[in-house]
Amino acid sequence: METKGYVHVYTGNGKGKTTAAFGLALRALCAGKGVYVGQFVKSMKYNETKIERLFNGSDPAFGRIRIEQLGRGCFIGKDPESADAEAARKGWARCADLLRSGEYDVVILDELTIALHFGLLSTAVVLDVLRSRHPAVEVVAADLVTEMCDVKHYYTQGVLSRDGIDR
Repeated sequence: METKGYVHVYTGNGKGKTTAAFGLALRALCAGKGVYVGQFVKSMKYNETKIERLFNGSDPAFGRIRIEQLGRGCFIGKDPESADAEAARKGWARCADLLRSGEYDVVILDELTIALHFGLLSTAVVLDVLRSRHPAVEVVAADLVTEMCDVKHYYTQGVLSRDGIDR
């Protein structure tokens, strides 16, 4: 039975989107799944990136994780430069390839919505790739905002909790 991947969008006014995304990553890794995290605005490795050292190669029962910084750093409060747009486009090309390949079970697009908000990427191009991704890939888009309330959940459509994703 092929598992269908869904798209999660963590958004709202507050902290917790990246934290929620990494919570899902941890759950997936403990279930033996592969996880990719592309961070669109960050250019340095924050504490959450230490998870790579904890999981990669430590125990064959765990999945593997790859985290890449795809941006040039925070430009909030100022206008992004053309080099920021170029970095976002290159980063998106990398993510698009991974989304289509199915190499990773979970792909986290950290701060993707910031890149979209500032016009560094085209919403139409992003949606096209999300629609044409490998059908089993679970996608998380997390940005600078969190409103964690039950707006829509696939459980109401009869999808039971899935190992490494929901439990």
